[in-house]
Amino acid sequence: MTLFTTMSYAQIDSLKQESPLKISGYADIYYSYDFGNPSHHNRPNFMYAFQRHNEVNLNIGMIKASYNKENVRANIALGTGTYMNANYAAESGVLKNIYEANIGVKVSKSKDIWLDAGVLPSHIGWESAIGTDCWTLTRSIAAENSPYFETGARVSYTSDNGKLYLAGLVLNGWQRIQKVDGNNSISFGHQLTYKFNDKISINSSSFIGNDKTDSLRQMRYFHDLYANFQLNEKWALLAGFDIGVEQKEKASSQYNCWYSPVMMAHFTPNEKSRLSARLEYYNDKNGVMIPTETKNGFQTFGYSINYDYKILDNVMWRIEARGLSSKDRIFEKDNQLVPNNYFVTTSLAVSF
Repeated sequence: MTLFTTMSYAQIDSLKQESPLKISGYADIYYSYDFGNPSHHNRPNFMYAFQRHNEVNLNIGMIKASYNKENVRANIALGTGTYMNANYAAESGVLKNIYEANIGVKVSKSKDIWLDAGVLPSHIGWESAIGTDCWTLTRSIAAENSPYFETGARVSYTSDNGKLYLAGLVLNGWQRIQKVDGNNSISFGHQLTYKFNDKISINSSSFIGNDKTDSLRQMRYFHDLYANFQLNEKWALLAGFDIGVEQKEKASSQYNCWYSPVMMAHFTPNEKSRLSARLEYYNDKNGVMIPTETKNGFQTFGYSINYDYKILDNVMWRIEARGLSSKDRIFEKDNQLVPNNYFVTTSLAVSF
């Protein structure tokens, strides 16, 4: 009792702010209507976020504890929802609900160098599972078919001026907590981010590894490149390009290739509202990431427009209209295959 009667409110607030342990959370409720009207209520199988049709559902609900001190940090976050069901389908038991679980140690007294290990957010791509961190409500095809999370160890360095971030990673595989049974190989990755100034930044990320059993070993080489341009206070642009190759078979000198260019524009007229538009193309004609068993494989254009409204500082309503157009008939409409797919998605997200 004496402690609180002799301290000012400002001092008490200061103590609270200095606490190394923070609890936060995020939830995203959505409704998506696919004009193809699939009777099984599943969106196309290359989409892993907001992928249920004609039902109100939870994309992701997450609670997170973070611990941060000068020389040590740790994060653990548990999640549930249709995003977790789809992206963690290969994991077993309680691992299906681990959104993040990692520990980091600062390894230099004079420089910002950290060693982190555990289940980490992916070092690849410009989009994440947290919707309000992304310009558009649904994710690009490139983001849906590259890792959202990864497991392994990461050494990272941030320059004194904050302009350069560089990381090297040793990983269990391509979006995995547990390795594939029979896989004894190690995967690697890198990330380099450079901020030229407050308006322009560029990111380069890679993955190298085999994500199959040793008997079927097929090396995969993947690179993600994107740049952000803040044109002024209201307008921003993003340009991204993903490309990957994978051996056609074990020990082969021939490779299957896939790639995806993406352009996005972001307009913020005021503090409450924002508009975004996206153009994308994904070419995977050999079906490495998205098998279709059709003549031309997966060769698809996409376009979308998105409106966000901030109801409160931590509550956002979003709505998006999106279309996809493929070279082959790969989409479902009234129990028939068609080359086009159109859908509308809306969501209500809260963070705390």
